[in-house]
Amino acid sequence: MARADRRSGGPSTPIPATPHGATLEQLLSAKEVVVTCGAGGVGKTTTAAALATMAAIHLGGRVLVLTVDPARRLADALGLEGIGNQERRVAPAAFRDAGLKPRGELWAAMLDTKASWDDLIRRHAPDERTRDAILVNPLYENITARFVQSHDYIAMERLHELHSSGRYDLIVVDTPPTRNALDFLDAPERMEEFFGGRLLRWLTAPMRNRVVGAASRPFLTIADRILGARFLQDIAEFFVLLQSMEKGFVSRARSVRQLMGDARTSFCVVTTLETAPAREAGFFVAELQRRKLPLGAVIVNKALPDDLLRNGPAMIASAFRDDAADLAGAVDGLVDGPTTRVRRVLSEVGESFANYAVVATREAEQRAELATTADVLVTVPILDEPVNDLASLVRLGQCCWR
Repeated sequence: MARADRRSGGPSTPIPATPHGATLEQLLSAKEVVVTCGAGGVGKTTTAAALATMAAIHLGGRVLVLTVDPARRLADALGLEGIGNQERRVAPAAFRDAGLKPRGELWAAMLDTKASWDDLIRRHAPDERTRDAILVNPLYENITARFVQSHDYIAMERLHELHSSGRYDLIVVDTPPTRNALDFLDAPERMEEFFGGRLLRWLTAPMRNRVVGAASRPFLTIADRILGARFLQDIAEFFVLLQSMEKGFVSRARSVRQLMGDARTSFCVVTTLETAPAREAGFFVAELQRRKLPLGAVIVNKALPDDLLRNGPAMIASAFRDDAADLAGAVDGLVDGPTTRVRRVLSEVGESFANYAVVATREAEQRAELATTADVLVTVPILDEPVNDLASLVRLGQCCWR
């Protein structure tokens, strides 16, 4: 599955489209970037880790799962301690302990906003003087550490750096919950708009012009009075320095936007069929369609079993509920406890099955609607055990894979 083998002709070589009704295995084997997204609490992070794990086991090559969600759940799912900005390989011994022989390698990283910005400035500053001046500017630390949009943009930069390096055959990206994931997708365009916008001209005016234009003078006069001349100077100096890197920022932003929309990339919406997550999933699917971004799969977690929809179990449950007294009498003396207790248990079991069957019917209708939106629809049942190590990740992955 190495990228050199899959794309021997380079980035321009067409990648086959995934046929409708395909499997996740087919989808991931044809992609270089898979972006998982969905509401919070639906198992998105563990699903992303499970997909990467299965790809490493079955498809081979070097597979990276990258989380840009500030929550620190990926390390727990993979059993890694101290996961951070630098990619770490999941030890081959961990696979051996789980009785697995992967064809490839599994790597993991979690976005560190400040470290990623520092690396970006060091790599792309035009010279050492500019690099050092940016890194020690007081405003730089505040913006990179506290400004929300800086996290969204640097996440896209990090993805661009990892993908363009060619070190990984497949990158599975775990994004923040749905609405924040849209900020992640919007970040490159916002960066382009920022460099081309009026705000940047205002911010850099004190450094570039001793004579300020009439439109900017009132704003700068008030800001100088409230914030102080030194603060304005720090702002202006920082953005003048940043402006020296404008060409690279804009170029990479456009590259990332292109990557998000081309055949090398696919989006995977993870959801449950509870009301709020399902609504979020529908919203995100519509957003992807509006933006003409490739939706490859919808994964429905914690789904009720199809057995609830079969006639045989339903008939037995009806008998439990409607004929509980006769059935209890028939087993009188064969089970411990009074007949009234047996009758009550049978009735409650039958009623509970009927209630779950109603929910399962509604879920089946929701799944049928979702199946029309993506090439792959995967239904994952409620698992008996928590997903907290490599073996349980594989169990989850097996439910998704074929």
